[in-house]
Amino acid sequence: MTALSDVIAAPRDRVHRARSLHWVLALLLGLAALASLEVGATDVSLSALLLKLVQGQELSHIEQIVLYDIRLPRLAMGIVVGSALAVSGATMQGLFRNPLADPGIVGVGAGAGLGAILSIVLGALLPASILAVAGNHLTSLAAFLGGWGSTLILYRVSTRHGRTSVATMLLAGIALGSLAGAVSGILVYMANDQQLRDLTFWGMGSLAGASWTKVFAAAPLILLSVGTALCLGRGLNGLALGEATAAHIGIDVQKMKSIAILAVAGATGAAVAVSGGIGFIGIVVPHVLRLASGPDHRTLLLNSALLGATLLILADVIARVIIAPAELPIGIVTAVLGAPVFLWILLKRRGLVEL
Repeated sequence: MTALSDVIAAPRDRVHRARSLHWVLALLLGLAALASLEVGATDVSLSALLLKLVQGQELSHIEQIVLYDIRLPRLAMGIVVGSALAVSGATMQGLFRNPLADPGIVGVGAGAGLGAILSIVLGALLPASILAVAGNHLTSLAAFLGGWGSTLILYRVSTRHGRTSVATMLLAGIALGSLAGAVSGILVYMANDQQLRDLTFWGMGSLAGASWTKVFAAAPLILLSVGTALCLGRGLNGLALGEATAAHIGIDVQKMKSIAILAVAGATGAAVAVSGGIGFIGIVVPHVLRLASGPDHRTLLLNSALLGATLLILADVIARVIIAPAELPIGIVTAVLGAPVFLWILLKRRGLVEL
């Protein structure tokens, strides 16, 4: 009963600490959002724009473009993408009962990458009618379809007689990732110099191409998927005790697995499609929060959404200002910041560091 009470009904002080953390993270997200709107490649600042509005002055055409068409959609995309990656990571770690799990296990990353590479290298061969409909969003659309397609294949392979084996899914995910990598390598070998530059930039991830069109295309699916994942807290807590125990306490394990996989595929697929490959958010954020407030998924998932959005926005701010007026791909920033933190967490769990 001790283990059951720790996992299903966390101690009251731990639950209170985790819920209090909601407000702290929400405040940090608000401050990060203000920083994102304040700085950029131009000298237009949010404080100056607000002062003009308070004084009843109209914003210039350039200021309106910078605020409404560049920084606000970029901020919105950072929030939805960051929350999608972090919640997907926390869900996968709970589903696989493995702290090293991330959304890539369900094949989204490999499939999305292959879809993007196909569109960049071979997109010109598509019929003119398809190119006209897809427009500048061909790569995003191909990445999303590739991510979803690979997830459905993986789910089909790992499900037998109505039961999904997470071990089979893990092994099949590795095989599928290797196959996608091999095909991607062939396509990269065929690419010309401009296509190689596009592939490199997409693979490192960026919010530079944010627009309201992309936000409105990705946000509904991401919000639906993240909202669905937030409802799985109790089930993931029960699964931590084992599938048999979870079934005995009334959790429909197979249904929860299916919902979790589809939610992660939807959130991560849409996020990767509009932002490219951004690493470490899905792995590091849940780890940090478990150290801060415990493993209760009922609060961990929401806190992951808040902290994931905050970290991605801050990484985007750093990417914009560190070599301004140019900017780094955001995937480089998250790797530089996330890899040392992840290494520290691993060393701490093994007792090799004190702090």
